[in-house]
Amino acid sequence: MTKKKSVRSRSTIKLKSLKGKIGQVPGTMEYTGIKSDKPLYIELFDYNSDQIAHHKLKSVEEVFNHTKSGDILWLNINGLNHVESIESVGKQYDLHPLVLEDIVNITQRPKLDEYENYLFVIVKMLYHDRDERLVVEQLSFILGENYLISFQESEGDVLDPVRKRLIQTKGRLRFIHADYLLYALIDAIIDHYYSIIESLGDKLEDLENQLFNGSQKDDIVHKIQELKREILRVRRAVVPLRELINKIEKYDYKLITDHSKLFYRDLYDHIVQITEQIDIYREMIWSLMDMHMNTLSIKMNQVMKVLTIMASIFIPLTFLAGIYGMNFKYIPELDYHYGYYVFWVVMILLVVLMLFLFKRKKWL
Repeated sequence: MTKKKSVRSRSTIKLKSLKGKIGQVPGTMEYTGIKSDKPLYIELFDYNSDQIAHHKLKSVEEVFNHTKSGDILWLNINGLNHVESIESVGKQYDLHPLVLEDIVNITQRPKLDEYENYLFVIVKMLYHDRDERLVVEQLSFILGENYLISFQESEGDVLDPVRKRLIQTKGRLRFIHADYLLYALIDAIIDHYYSIIESLGDKLEDLENQLFNGSQKDDIVHKIQELKREILRVRRAVVPLRELINKIEKYDYKLITDHSKLFYRDLYDHIVQITEQIDIYREMIWSLMDMHMNTLSIKMNQVMKVLTIMASIFIPLTFLAGIYGMNFKYIPELDYHYGYYVFWVVMILLVVLMLFLFKRKKWL
C-alpha cells in the first residue's frame, strides 16, 4: 500500500529536528517528523491458534479497556504526532523514557536494544509514494512475552500480507510466539526492499542506455545526482539492518526462541544480498557520472579537433594573404598579369594538400 507524502525534504526535517533537540533532557518526547493533524489510528489483533479478533480503534483508552481473549496481542499504532497517546502506552507497558523518545524521533538508525521485559527494535520501511518519490518511514517495535507493539508515522504500510495471513490462518503465524510475528513483519519490509532495488536498477539501466545511445537530455546530470542520493538513502536504511538481524541470530535473547532464530538467519541472507546489490548500484552510479563526464570530454575534443583543423588550414592562407597585403610598393608578383589567379590556385592547392595529409594521418 502506498500513500502520498508532503514534498518537504526529509533531510531538512532531520537537520531541524537535530537542532531542536540540543540541550533537551534525555527522555524528552518530541515528534521530529512532519507535523500534521491526522487522527490517531490503532489496529489491534488478539489471536491464538483457534481464534482471532481484529479491532480498529481511535484511542489508547479503548486498547486498555480491551479484554484479552487470545494468547498473543499485536498492537499497531499509527500516528507518531500523538505524543501524549504514545506516552500513555509507554506507561501502560512500563517502557523506558529513552525508548519513548526514540519512538517519536524518526531520525534513528535501525537498531535493537534489550530491556528487562522487552526488546526494542527500530527498522526503516521503504516504498514509493503516488508521485514515485522514495519514502523512508521509521517503524518501532516493542516485543514482549506475549505481545508486540508497533509504531509508525501514519496509516498505510507494506504489512498487508502479514495481516491477511493472520486473518486467514495461513502459515505459522497463529501457532508460534510473538517473536515469529516480529520476524514476519520485518520479512515483509525486507521483501519490499526488493521492489525498491528493482526500481533503482531500472533507473540505472535507463540512464546507462541514454549515455550509450547519445540521447541524454540536458537534465541528465540532475537525474544522476538525484538517483545517487536515492541510493544513499536506501543504503543508510538497509545496511544497519544487517547488523540488527545478525545480533538476533548470534546472541541469546530470552524473548527470541531457537525455532524463530532459524527464520531470522534466512532474513540475514536476504539483507546481505540486498546490501551487496546496493553497493553494486552505488559503484554503477559513480561509473555513470564518470561516463557522462567522459562523453562530454569526447564531444569537446571533437569540437576542438574540428576547430584546430580549420585553424591549421587558414594559418598558411593567412600567412600568404599577409605577405601580399603589405603596403610595399615593389612586390615582384604584383606586376604579373595573372598573379591574382595564380595566388588563388596556390591557396586552393594548399587547402587540398593539407586535407590530404590530415586524412592520411587519420585526423579526419
